[in-house]
Amino acid sequence: MEQPSNLMMITGVVGLDKNASYDRLIETIRQRFLAFRRFRQKAAITPSGAFWEFDSEFEIRGHVRRVALPGLADQAELEEYVSDLASTALDPSRPLWQFHFVENFTEGPVVVMRIHHCYADGIALVQVFLSLTDSSPQGNALTANPEKWKRNRAKESSIFQRLLEPAREGVDSLVHFMSRVIEEAVLLLNEPEKTGRYLTEMGELVRELSNALTLPNDPKTLFKKKLGVRKRVAWAEPIPLEEVAAVSKALGCTVNDVLISAVTGALRSYMLEEGESLSASAEIRATVPVNLRPLEHARELGNHFGLVFLTLPISVANPLERLYCVNERMNELKASKQAVMAFGLLAALGMSPSAVQKPALDLLSDKASMVLTNVPGPAEPLYLAGGKVQDMMFWVPQSGKLGVGVSILSYDRKVFFGLIVDRRLIADPGRIIQKFKPELEKLMYLAMMLPQETRPCSLAAESYLAQVLAELEEQQAT
Repeated sequence: MEQPSNLMMITGVVGLDKNASYDRLIETIRQRFLAFRRFRQKAAITPSGAFWEFDSEFEIRGHVRRVALPGLADQAELEEYVSDLASTALDPSRPLWQFHFVENFTEGPVVVMRIHHCYADGIALVQVFLSLTDSSPQGNALTANPEKWKRNRAKESSIFQRLLEPAREGVDSLVHFMSRVIEEAVLLLNEPEKTGRYLTEMGELVRELSNALTLPNDPKTLFKKKLGVRKRVAWAEPIPLEEVAAVSKALGCTVNDVLISAVTGALRSYMLEEGESLSASAEIRATVPVNLRPLEHARELGNHFGLVFLTLPISVANPLERLYCVNERMNELKASKQAVMAFGLLAALGMSPSAVQKPALDLLSDKASMVLTNVPGPAEPLYLAGGKVQDMMFWVPQSGKLGVGVSILSYDRKVFFGLIVDRRLIADPGRIIQKFKPELEKLMYLAMMLPQETRPCSLAAESYLAQVLAELEEQQAT
C-alpha cells in the first residue's frame, strides 16, 4: 500500500519529564522492544513474494537516535521535526523502525517513534509501546532479568508466543492451515445449524461488499486534491476525559460520539473559513479502522483490523443535531458487517497481483476524504526511560489518495487530538486543531444548560437548544 505520497508508517510522539535519559531508553529498547524477535527482522521483497529475515548487521544505536531541535526548541520546532520524519521513508535495508530521543525540547525530553505498518496495526503497536513503560520511575524489577521478563509477558499474552518462538513457515504453515480447514469442514457437516448461520453471515458480507463498491465518490472538497510527498503534523493541548464523559452521559451518547462530533465541527468551521461552499446536504466520509481482535489477543502483532466508512455531517451547523447524527450513524456501523468485509477485502488484495492492488485501493480511497482513529490508552500515568509520560500522540498512515489523518487518543484521564495532513491540502493544520476544544465546549455548555428532564431525549434537547441559540444570537446582535 506504500506510495511516495503516503508512507505506510505509524508515527508517535511521547513527551517525558526531565528525569528521562537516552541511556535508559537504549536499555529499555534492548531488553524489552527487542525481546520481540520481529523487530530484529527486516522485510525482504522479492519477485516471488515478501518474507521476514534477520538483519545480520543490526546496530541498536542506528535505530535509537539522540537528536536536538534547532532554534527555540519549542512546540513549533518539534512539530516541524516530526513533520519531516513523517515525510521521510525508513531505510528498507534495515528493520523498519526508529526511536528519536529529542533531549532539548523546552518542556522536557521527547521520544518520536516511527514503525512501519507491516509489523502491526495501531492497536497492537500501542500495546507494544505500553510494554516498554512502567508504573513507577524506578521501573519493573523484571527489567534487570530480560529472560524472566519475556517469560512473564509470554504468559500474559499470545503476542510474545508469536514473536519469541520460531514461527511456522513454508510447508509447516501450509499443513497447519489445511488441517484447520478440514476441521472446520467436519464441524459444519456435523452441525447443520452452524452451516445456516455461516451462509447468513456470508450473505451479509456480500451485501456489505456491494454497498461499499457502489458508494459514490466523496465530493471534491479542499481535502480531496492531488497529493504531494510532504506531511504536516499538529496536536492540541489535552482535555480532561471526565468532562467529555460528563457531556456524553448528559446527552445520551458515547464519549466517541462526542469526540467525533467535535472533530466534525472543527472541520466544518475550517472549510467555511477557507471559502468552501457547504450545501444543506454536504457530507464527507472518513475511513475508521476497527479492531477485530478478541480482547485476549490485543497484543498480537500483525494487522487484524477492518475499516468502516463513517459519513461526517459537515453541513449541520447545530452542534447538538450534529452529535445525534453522528451517534445514529455510529450505531448503524456497529450493527453492520462492514469492518469484517473490509478485512477480508484487504487480505484478498494483499495476495493479488500488484497490477490489481493500486486501482482497487484508489477505488476505495476515492470514497472517503480522511482516516479517523480513536485509540483508548491507559487511565493511569506511566513512566518511560525513567521519566513520567506527560502526553502522547500517534498518527496512522493514510492510503491511496487520502491526505488527512485525524487521531484521538486517551491517556491518564486526558484526551489528545492530533492531525497529520498533506502539505498541498492543508498548509497549517494548527488552524483545525485550535477549533477542536471550542467545539467540545459548545456541547459542554449545552449539556450544563439542558434541564434534567430533557436528558437524554434528543428531540427535547434539540428543541431547547434552538431556544438557547436564538437567545444567544439576540444577545450577540445587541
